[in-house]
Amino acid sequence: MASYSSRVRTDIERWLQASLIDAKTADALTRDIDANERKSLSFGTILAMMAALLFGAAILLFVAANWEAIPRLVRVAALFAVILAGYVGGAVLKTRDQPAIGEALWIVAAAAFGGSIALIGQMYHLTGDEASAIVTWGICTALAAVALRSNPLTVAAVGISVAWLFVREFDFYNRTEFPNFFVIMALALFVVSFWTRSQPARHLIILSVIFYIAVRGMDHNTLLLAIPLVVVSALLFAVAIFAAEPVDRVLQLGGRLPLHALIGFLTGLAMVQFELGDHSTFNGGFAIASVVALAGIAAAVMLGGRESRGLRWVAYAGFAFELAVIYVVTLQSMLDTAGFFLAAAMLFGILALVIIRVEKRMKTPEGAAA
Repeated sequence: MASYSSRVRTDIERWLQASLIDAKTADALTRDIDANERKSLSFGTILAMMAALLFGAAILLFVAANWEAIPRLVRVAALFAVILAGYVGGAVLKTRDQPAIGEALWIVAAAAFGGSIALIGQMYHLTGDEASAIVTWGICTALAAVALRSNPLTVAAVGISVAWLFVREFDFYNRTEFPNFFVIMALALFVVSFWTRSQPARHLIILSVIFYIAVRGMDHNTLLLAIPLVVVSALLFAVAIFAAEPVDRVLQLGGRLPLHALIGFLTGLAMVQFELGDHSTFNGGFAIASVVALAGIAAAVMLGGRESRGLRWVAYAGFAFELAVIYVVTLQSMLDTAGFFLAAAMLFGILALVIIRVEKRMKTPEGAAA
C-alpha cells in the first residue's frame, strides 16, 4: 500500500492535470509534503529502532555472561568501542541520508552506555545505588540528544527519567525522600525537545508530569495537589480550545493539548474522589467531585470531541470510570453479587448507547482524528 505522502503526490498531479490547481500551488504543496515527510515514523523506522534495542541488549548480555572470562582492560575497551561506534556510525549514516539506521545506532550507543555504567561500577566496586546510575544515564542520554539533535534520543532520555522516578518513588532502593528532582528533569527535557524537534518527547513529558503529581499525591497532601491539577487542567483545556492556533504554535503538540488537559483533569478528580470517597456513605465532597467530573467530560466532548477521536475515547474511558466509582461508593453495600452484575450490565449498556449516539453526531465526512 502506498504511503500517505505518495498518494497525495499522485493527487496533486491529477489536480494539476485537471486544472483544479495551478503549477505554483502544486509546487508549494509538494514542497510542504517533502518538508514534513521526515517528521513521521514509518514502519521501517520503528522496526529499525526495535532491532537496535535488541542488538544493544544482546551485546550487553553477551558481555555480562562472559564477564569473568574477559580481561578487565578488554572489558572497558569493548564497552567504549560499542558506544563510540554507535554514535560515530550513526552520525555517518545520517549524513549519507540513512536517518532511520543512524538513529538506531545512536539508540544502541545510549543503551550500551547505560549497561556500561552498571558493569563498570560492578567491576571497580564503585559506590552508589541503582537510582543514581539511572539518573546519570538519563542526563548523558539527554546531552547526546542535544549534541546530535536527535528526536529518538530525546524520547529515550524522557523514558529513562520516568524509570528513575518509578524506581525512586516505589522504594525499590530504600527511598528516604520524594524524588522532586524529576520536576527539574522534566522541565529541562521539555526545553531540549524543541531543539531536537521531538514532539513525541513533549507528549511523554506532559503525561509523565501528570503521573508525577498523582504519585506525589499518593505520598501525602492529596487534595493540595489534586485540586490545583483539576483547575490548571481545565484552564489549559479552555485555552487549547479557544486559542488553539497560537497555543499550538508555542507548544507544538500537534493540536493534542486538549487531550492531555482532559487526562490531567480526570486524574486530579480521581485523586479527589479516592481521598473523599467512603464505601459506606455518599458524602458531599465526593458528590461534588463526581458532578464536576461528569460535567467536565460532557463539556470536553462537546467542545473538542469533533476534532479529536482520541479525546472522545479518553472521555468515554473517564465516563466508564466515573460510573464504576459512583457505583462502588454508593451501591456496593446495598447489592449482592447478582445485583452487582445486573447493575454493571445496565451501566455498560447505557455507556454503549451514549458512545454510539455521540459517535454518530461527531462523525463528519471531513472529521479529523487525533
